[in-house]
Amino acid sequence: QVRLVESGGGLVQAGGSLALSCSASGILFSHLDMHWYRQDPGKQRELVATITTTSNTIYTESGRGRFTISRDNAKNTVYLQMNSLKPEDTAVYYCQAGSLWRGQGTQVTVSS
Repeated sequence: QVRLVESGGGLVQAGGSLALSCSASGILFSHLDMHWYRQDPGKQRELVATITTTSNTIYTESGRGRFTISRDNAKNTVYLQMNSLKPEDTAVYYCQAGSLWRGQGTQVTVSS
């Protein structure tokens, strides 16, 4: 059974930081690109960052310069360090393994 569990979300003031984690089980974690997406109600789901199987990182405009994605294959975990948070970063953040599996998400709320 595939399971992805995100954690680390919460309420933070603008300019603050949060560190998200996503623990995976039931998949060949090291064989999969891992992604962080986010979605605010009423908006489309948005890709934030990707880390490939060889740990190359790709950021979209929403995450570039402020967010850092990393992975620990020994722990089957992918991370998203978010700094200099803005109110517009408020969303539910999801991790996704490859193109098929996605977690339930963790809420990030940034107050102004």
